[in-house]
Amino acid sequence: MKDRFGFDWTGIRGTPLRERREIGRRLFFRHAGAAVGGYFLLPSRPMEVVARASVSPMGTAKNCILVFLSGAASHTDTFDLKPGPWLPASFNPTHYGEVLFPQGLMPRLAEHVQSLAFVRSVRAWAAVHELSRNWVQIARNPLSGTARIAPHVGSIVAMELGSQSERRVLPPFVSLNAGSGPGEGYFPPEYGPFYVSPGGSGLGNTTHRDGAAAFERRYNLLLEIDAESRAGWDEAPEVQGMAAYNLAARTLMYNDDVVRVFTFDQNERVRYGNTAFGNACVTARNLLRAGMGTRFVQITLGGWDNHASIYSTLNPANAGSLARQFDTGLGTLISDLKTDGLFDETLIVAIGEFGRTVGALNSLAGRDHHLQQAVLMAGARIRGRRAIGSTDTQGANTAETGWSRDRDIRPEDIDATIYSALGINWATVRRDDPLGRGFEYIPFAASQDLYGPVHELW
Repeated sequence: MKDRFGFDWTGIRGTPLRERREIGRRLFFRHAGAAVGGYFLLPSRPMEVVARASVSPMGTAKNCILVFLSGAASHTDTFDLKPGPWLPASFNPTHYGEVLFPQGLMPRLAEHVQSLAFVRSVRAWAAVHELSRNWVQIARNPLSGTARIAPHVGSIVAMELGSQSERRVLPPFVSLNAGSGPGEGYFPPEYGPFYVSPGGSGLGNTTHRDGAAAFERRYNLLLEIDAESRAGWDEAPEVQGMAAYNLAARTLMYNDDVVRVFTFDQNERVRYGNTAFGNACVTARNLLRAGMGTRFVQITLGGWDNHASIYSTLNPANAGSLARQFDTGLGTLISDLKTDGLFDETLIVAIGEFGRTVGALNSLAGRDHHLQQAVLMAGARIRGRRAIGSTDTQGANTAETGWSRDRDIRPEDIDATIYSALGINWATVRRDDPLGRGFEYIPFAASQDLYGPVHELW
């Protein structure tokens, strides 16, 4: 049974006590959190950590690429394939050891199944797009009290790892093909997502219409004026923050190294599928290949809200269909990362906000919202050609959890897994938040060990 927020209460009595307590908290935060308004952007606040629970991150990755399948891809047609009379024969379900995979739908990824792991016991908290979409990206209920200040997972990675990069030219967190979404929360702006929709012709807005000489002349004049106006204020954190922000932006302008990262020819476009998603995958490869400071890349691929005609979106015969765009772009990216020697040090995660209804299609030949979902993970020395957990015969519910906590895997657990792979303590509690309540990277991980990484992937 679902309530009006899309929460599924079926089988609640069989839920572990700690998770039931968490559900109760979420009900409270659903109402109380709505009273907390506005973001707290305080770049002057010291970034202080005063509490870390004793945990052991895997630390196998240096970078992360998060592919967000916005709209919620059908898990039973992709990462948790369930053949039936509804499934087109062209999907060509093929066994790779214990993994059944739609080879006909995703032939390029099928070539890499030995490197892919499928987490199938994942269950979203709510079947509401915006709510669950943000939940995955900030690792908590978007209606909770701390959600208003919560940074994107990528912002936390940027803050934790950005300073470790030898060449800090590019932003540590780059978001491709999105334009908006959860940001840096209460963290300084430098850790927020840098939004780009790449086309292969360089990074836009990094040159001046009157040329480099005119820009330099005006930029130097600005520095002189600023120096006069801020006399006596140089030590103010706000002034220092703005100066650092301007300097970071300046390093992107008239920079040949930056131009090369965002430049690629038609041959590369075609090899990656000649699509916006393919262009983003080329750019993600270039960002990691350049080693200029970017540690977290998010690629957003929308269009998966397939309430009608789902097998047009998932069409093996059409190379331009959404599933084939995803397959060509990500499959080629994995190939290139392997060639570059970057695959084993890069965590790749492909996830949507929830799954879709199972079994026969609805009256519109589509699938509706469903809490059960599946996640693709690769790289970072994860063991491939295997699945974590399993679902019932139709894919409606978790049958075997496949991990030590022996319950459904939640979005918080997936985000804890990202942190662990990157060597970040997922149980960190910060004491620099403007609410003064302590900000947890993963809620209740430190105090109650409620959520944690899926280390069975390794």
